Amino acid sequence: MIVGASVAGVAVADELRRLGFEGRLVLVGDEPHPPYDRPPLSKDLLTGRTEPDRIRLREPAHYTDRGITLMLGVPAVRLDGRRVELADGRVLTPDAVVIATGARARSLGEPRPTLVTLRGLDDALHLRRRLADGTRLVIAGGGFIGAEAAASARALGADVTLIEAAPLPFAHLLGDEMAAALVRPHREAGVRVLTGTPVQRVDRAGGTENVLLADGQVVHGDLVLAGLGSIPNTGWLDGSGLDIGNGVRCDATGATALPGVCAVGDVAAWYEPGLGRHVRHEHWTSATEQARTVAARLLGRSPKAVPGAGVPYFWSDQYGARIQSLGNPELADETHVVHGSLDEGSFAVLYGREGRLIGAAGRDAAAHVMRHRRAITAAPFPLQPTGGT
Repeated sequence: MIVGASVAGVAVADELRRLGFEGRLVLVGDEPHPPYDRPPLSKDLLTGRTEPDRIRLREPAHYTDRGITLMLGVPAVRLDGRRVELADGRVLTPDAVVIATGARARSLGEPRPTLVTLRGLDDALHLRRRLADGTRLVIAGGGFIGAEAAASARALGADVTLIEAAPLPFAHLLGDEMAAALVRPHREAGVRVLTGTPVQRVDRAGGTENVLLADGQVVHGDLVLAGLGSIPNTGWLDGSGLDIGNGVRCDATGATALPGVCAVGDVAAWYEPGLGRHVRHEHWTSATEQARTVAARLLGRSPKAVPGAGVPYFWSDQYGARIQSLGNPELADETHVVHGSLDEGSFAVLYGREGRLIGAAGRDAAAHVMRHRRAITAAPFPLQPTGGT
């Protein structure tokens, strides 16, 4: 049984069937929608360039043909060993449980039609209906979801203010220099970027959302979007006996403290031997790679080691440019620009720590970023020249 109709959950189901598992396979999801891809929510779906039926992870026949039973719109509310209780009162006791319940968006208070988050399909459709030419949108949080929403909203003609508590958006992830290069297109597109001051509270009065900042400024808007990161969906696991910190703690193969229970995706904090700590990777590729490992484990097989398979990876599309990041640039103590210039459209940066390559990132420089995937954590830093380009 897989609890969570997410990218990770669907990937586990598919991999189990691919490896020859012939038993009953149930996929439970709290949303009523068929499993869908989340990255387009803040991009093409928000702008109207695509529709919900185009972002499904699989067509309905896929699940039928593979004997995967979908139970949608029914949250899991309790786990006791391998006994899973659902919100509608049903209780299932499978041979194994995979937790793939993902994460939820941090909010700025009790949700209302003009104070929203952007985590699910319904969130994106609601925001799309309310965005129009001249709509004043205030985004609290300058992470990648907030930045993508800002770019999409500007494409729709909205008046956008982006508020970031740190001195620069993205700086904690990619360093100050690359962060400055990524903020520049937002300002050039007309986004008002306010940095170095967090949001204290949001009040609604006179038909307007009033966002009070810590420095005393008040920003007025028609809509406020909270882009403040996420919280793993572990509330239903209270009292289960699982080790829960920032997510469900697992070993390096996804196994939890409970026999027969594994966890994958945004809800899971896997142990990373190279870092010596548990890490919760909130990225599409990490979710699918973890799914392959867990499926093999559940069937008593040893997953084949793939160099670079455990390297975190994410991408973001903003103003027609693709931003990519590999590894853990946020832990770097040294950086080198290896392609282009941070003042140009296309560039790539390598990140090192204690003499080892730990990350790579760039804008419109896929070849220069992705070529380092297998070398991350193993190669010396700076890289020694090999004669290649």
